[in-house]
Amino acid sequence: MPLMFDMPLDKLKSYHGRNPRPADFDQFWNSSIEEVRLINPEIELIPSEFQTSFAECLDLYFTGTEGARIHAKLLHPQNVAEPHPAILMFHGYSGDAGDWFDKLGYAAMGYTVAALDCRGQGGLSEDKGDVKGNTLRGHIIRGLDDSPQKLLFRQIFLDTVQLANILMEMPEVDKNRVGAMGGSQGGALTLACAALVPEIKLAAPVFPFLCDYQRIWEIDLAEHAYEELKDYFRRFDPLHDREDEIFTKLGYIDVQHLCPRIRGEVLMGIGLMDTICPPSTQFAAFNKIKSKKSLAIYPDYGHENLPGHQDKIFQFMTQL
Repeated sequence: MPLMFDMPLDKLKSYHGRNPRPADFDQFWNSSIEEVRLINPEIELIPSEFQTSFAECLDLYFTGTEGARIHAKLLHPQNVAEPHPAILMFHGYSGDAGDWFDKLGYAAMGYTVAALDCRGQGGLSEDKGDVKGNTLRGHIIRGLDDSPQKLLFRQIFLDTVQLANILMEMPEVDKNRVGAMGGSQGGALTLACAALVPEIKLAAPVFPFLCDYQRIWEIDLAEHAYEELKDYFRRFDPLHDREDEIFTKLGYIDVQHLCPRIRGEVLMGIGLMDTICPPSTQFAAFNKIKSKKSLAIYPDYGHENLPGHQDKIFQFMTQL
C-alpha cells in the first residue's frame, strides 16, 4: 500500500474527529426537524420530456425552509407491486441531480427514485439567500456570520429531510424500505439524511464531504472543495482570534456529529489517497455510526471512481 499522507490505517480506525461539537447540537437539530414538519411542502409534479416504457419520469417541486422552492427528479416504476421500495440520491458539490439515465437501473428494479437538486448549486432549486456577511466562494461558510439557523448547509440538510418525508408519504412507496446514496457532498447528505430521518433503512455514502472541518484546516488541506475555509480566515479572521468560535459554529453542520443518530445499515466507500476529503475526516464520521455498518477501503484510490463500488451499492440496495 502507498505511504499514507494522512494517518496509518490502524489510527484511522480509532479516530473520532477533531472539530468541536456545539453544546446544544441535539436541541438544534431536534428543533430544526420540527420546523420542517410545520412546512406545507406544496408538492408539484410535472411530467418530464424524458420518459421510458417502464418508469414515469417527473419533475418534483416542493417548498423547503425559508420558503425556497426545491427541485428533484422523480421516477415511478410502472406495473410493479405497491407499496414498493424507494431510493434517495444526492449529488456532489456544485452539481445537480444529473441525467435520468443513471436512475433507470433502480426504477427497472421496481424502486421509486428521487434525486435532489441542492439549493443554490447546479440544478433547478431556489436559494433564497437572506444571510448576513460573506457569501463568497462556498456554501460551508454561507451564514457563518449570522445565526446557526442561517447556515446554508442546515437548509440543504433539511431539504433532504423534506424530500425523504415526501417520498415516504407517497402511497406507492413502502416507508420502511427506503435507501439513500451519494458521493462526496452526496455522501455527506446521505449520512445527514439517514441521521435526521432514522427510518431510512439503508445508506450508502461514498467518500463523504462536510466532516471534521478543523482536521481539514490543521493538515493544510483547506483547498479544492474546502478552499472556502482558508478564504474565510484570510479575509475575515486573519489572526484567528475567532478560530474556536468559527469551528464550533461549523460543528452544527459537521456530519460526524449527526452520525450517532443513524439507525439504518450503512455501507461506506473510502479511498485512502483522497486529498479532497481526507480519510481521517471520513473515518471520524464512520467511527461514530452505532448501527450496523461496513466499510469498503480502496488503498490506491482518491476522490474518484472506486472500481466496482457502484455494483456493491446496487447489490446492497437490493436488500430493501
